[in-house]
Amino acid sequence: MSSALATPEVVVDPKPLPDQTPAPGKGRKSSGKAARYVGSAAWRIAKPSIAIAVFLGIWEAAPRLGVVDKVFLPPFSEVVSAFFALAGNGQLQEHVSASLTRALTGFFVAIAIAIPLGIAIAWYRPISDFLNPILELFRNTAALALLPVFVLILGIGEESKIALVIYACTFPILLNTISGVRTVDPLLIKSAASLGFSSIRLFQKVVLPAAVPTIFTGIRMSAAASILVLIAAEMVGAKAGLGYLITASQLNFQIPNMYAGIVAISLLGLTVNAILVLIERRLSRWRVTT
Repeated sequence: MSSALATPEVVVDPKPLPDQTPAPGKGRKSSGKAARYVGSAAWRIAKPSIAIAVFLGIWEAAPRLGVVDKVFLPPFSEVVSAFFALAGNGQLQEHVSASLTRALTGFFVAIAIAIPLGIAIAWYRPISDFLNPILELFRNTAALALLPVFVLILGIGEESKIALVIYACTFPILLNTISGVRTVDPLLIKSAASLGFSSIRLFQKVVLPAAVPTIFTGIRMSAAASILVLIAAEMVGAKAGLGYLITASQLNFQIPNMYAGIVAISLLGLTVNAILVLIERRLSRWRVTT
């Protein structure tokens, strides 16, 4: 007798796939978080501009409402028109180039002098004892007070203006470099020395990185001082530059041009400061920001 073995059919009960549809609450939460982030970023950008916008609004409205004489303080819109007119005929670029060349030359020379000298004074006691009296004497002497001396010795040309910028820029960088090196955590220096670091490696890996924030504080102060002192020097004797533009516009009663020169100085200072802040952040990437 033959019998057939029937193979039973195997029925596989497939497991239900997990639901891939995000929960409604989760989607709303992520979108709300993104909206809060965008709003926070927009507020961080807009917040510094509010005070400036209010100031410019008052500047625009006060002359038009008769609060101040518009002959001596023209509305901001007229100053903007004068600014673009000077930029259009090339005068503004000429004056900015002249001032920027003088300021940057003196500024970089001051950096080259002040940072190595500040490190030497902070690190070596004999150098500090020898130079401290003369430094205390000159750092308390205003740069503009020495302008006639520079003019008498170097003449009324470029040399006296650059020398004045060097003098004005040197002391903020020098003093902040001394402070930055002297306030480095002694434990870091001892730890590096115990690891066998040479003096050069110690400066390169420990002292200078720790002192960078303080040094850059002095550099930023000097950048502002270089522009301000130079403008004052250009008002005394120059044939080009923003200081000359402001003085010549005042004498010729071109008041909007005078204010346009002042606005150009502000924009130049903001640009230089922003560049220095970016450089400082790049050199201080090791710092923990909160």
